[in-house]
Amino acid sequence: MSEDSIKRISPLISIILGLLLGYLLLLLVGYDGNSGFKYLFQGGIKGITEGKYRRIGDTLAQMTPLMLTGASVAFAFRTGLFNIGASGQMLFGGFVAVLVGITVDLPPVILPLVATLLAGVAGGLYGFLPGYLKAKYNIHEVVIGIMMNYVSVYLVQYLVKILIPGKYVIESAHIPKEASLKMSFISNIFRGSPLNAGFFVGVIALIVIYVILEKTTFGFELKAVGFNKDAAKYSGMKVNKNIIYSMMISGCLAGLAGATFYIGYTNHIKLGTVPTLGFDGIAVSLLGKNSPIGIFFSSFLFGYLKNGGSFMASSTDIPRELVDIVIAIIIYFSAISFVIEKFLNKLLVKMKKEGK
Repeated sequence: MSEDSIKRISPLISIILGLLLGYLLLLLVGYDGNSGFKYLFQGGIKGITEGKYRRIGDTLAQMTPLMLTGASVAFAFRTGLFNIGASGQMLFGGFVAVLVGITVDLPPVILPLVATLLAGVAGGLYGFLPGYLKAKYNIHEVVIGIMMNYVSVYLVQYLVKILIPGKYVIESAHIPKEASLKMSFISNIFRGSPLNAGFFVGVIALIVIYVILEKTTFGFELKAVGFNKDAAKYSGMKVNKNIIYSMMISGCLAGLAGATFYIGYTNHIKLGTVPTLGFDGIAVSLLGKNSPIGIFFSSFLFGYLKNGGSFMASSTDIPRELVDIVIAIIIYFSAISFVIEKFLNKLLVKMKKEGK
């Protein structure tokens, strides 16, 4: 076995370990693990063989914002940064999308497109400050990102109450149908699933970041700064600007995730909470090895588990809280695939030495 093959199979091994531990947990607390996992696996795709696509549509809908938050975290990772502020950027971008959807008068096809693009811009601008402080004063982006998450929660809460207050104090006003990313032909195919055009936004974003990172000089410079800032500076690259650009692009992806969630999956903003999808994006990125194709499949897995977990909770007597713990265990093991890879590499080195 080579190091390349270990790198490829370590995510699969981590997923299997997570499933096994989740199964054992159900058995230890006295529930039927076979029945539970049967509904967990069925939940994400049930009915697809009979031409009933509702549940696979639900899985893809859960997957959509995770593609973008995973891409956001991965882009930062690939350029030597850790964007833990994706949740705040997602919320702020989502707020801008909802605001535009409610207050701007445009044709139905144009309005959601404009709202989505402006959400990406807003997320990018929200990512500017962590990038600037990192570049100018070397303040760690994790510290700023965590603080900015809290700022986003209270800033959005304040702005919603002033600009787009809802019927209830805990939510914003609802967007009109014309501003939604939901499309009738998608709803018809997937039998009323919340799957929306945001899915295509996510796929396009993954393609774009692949092209930027792998096929452009700009992407090469961003990665070079992440690998070795001093060497990049010595070679004439604009290190500080590239750090800021990296965080802004990462924030832009998170902002797009906010649009797909708040004007796609739902149609308003709940106040006082930061979306956990930004933190889930860290696990999606790690499992996907920070690559666009890996993120696509890892986000599908997470969406599948979330959708299947809901089906398991509704179809068995297993408490919802226990279902969440099982899902969390699987996600946890998925996120630490790099630990599995490191262990297997050490084992490979040991085996080679013994072979000599």
